[in-house]
Amino acid sequence: MIRRSHTVTHSNTAHLAKRSAQPFSKRNLVRAARPMWPTLAVLTITSVAHAQGTMDFSGATTLMGTFKTFAIYAGAVICFGGLIFAGIRMLSGRFQDAIPGLFGALFGAGVLGWGAGWIGSLTGQSM
Repeated sequence: MIRRSHTVTHSNTAHLAKRSAQPFSKRNLVRAARPMWPTLAVLTITSVAHAQGTMDFSGATTLMGTFKTFAIYAGAVICFGGLIFAGIRMLSGRFQDAIPGLFGALFGAGVLGWGAGWIGSLTGQSM
């Protein structure tokens, strides 16, 4: 009579447990990712093709209005800061040091005056 053992060999179980407990190495990750990359590429292209024509630009006008408001405020702050800087330098008698502040105020005035036009020319929208 032949006896059969219904127990799993200890060495096989220990080998599987040790193998499962090992962290992923770079080599194992590359080996797992290599056969999957064509599928991922196809899924990416499919999702991009599906999204075609579903973009909504209804909020673009609101966004450009926000940028215009920012340009106005930024220009005013730059202009005001340049004038304060130049005024303090002039009051202390250093007129030559006040020149960069005056140019800063001039730049701020340009941003204040032409900011909306610059934004409109970049986006193609009139505001």
